[in-house]
Amino acid sequence: MTHTSLNSELNGKAVLCARLATEKHASHVLILDLAKIEGAPAEYFIIASVESDSQMNAVVDSIVKTMKETGNGTARKDNVGDSSWAVLDYFDIVVHVMDTELREFYNLERLWGDAKIFGINHEGVAHELSSAPRRSVSS
Repeated sequence: MTHTSLNSELNGKAVLCARLATEKHASHVLILDLAKIEGAPAEYFIIASVESDSQMNAVVDSIVKTMKETGNGTARKDNVGDSSWAVLDYFDIVVHVMDTELREFYNLERLWGDAKIFGINHEGVAHELSSAPRRSVSS
């Protein structure tokens, strides 16, 4: 595992979103750096798994509120509410908050396999991962 800090303002926004998801106990929170991938819909994806609707709402609400309060803009929202997959689009950063089973099914990390992948440690610091951590769906 290589420890790489993300220092630019844009990267800071991506790390902030990932930290906020982690603070609300989302699991398997990753930042995918898509900046060098031609045709990517954003520069960064943040992907987080949740176990319940209430946890999804807590993660989404925390990100939306904090991003607005810190002057990082207002997201276009899709599927927020009673859904298994909420999307917050900040143009350069897209946050995907997904039910664990739905995330396993769509496997965005594999779909964007050319992306650099970063995790967030317990101190809220981003670090580059050599590959996406393996997840399994509970039976």
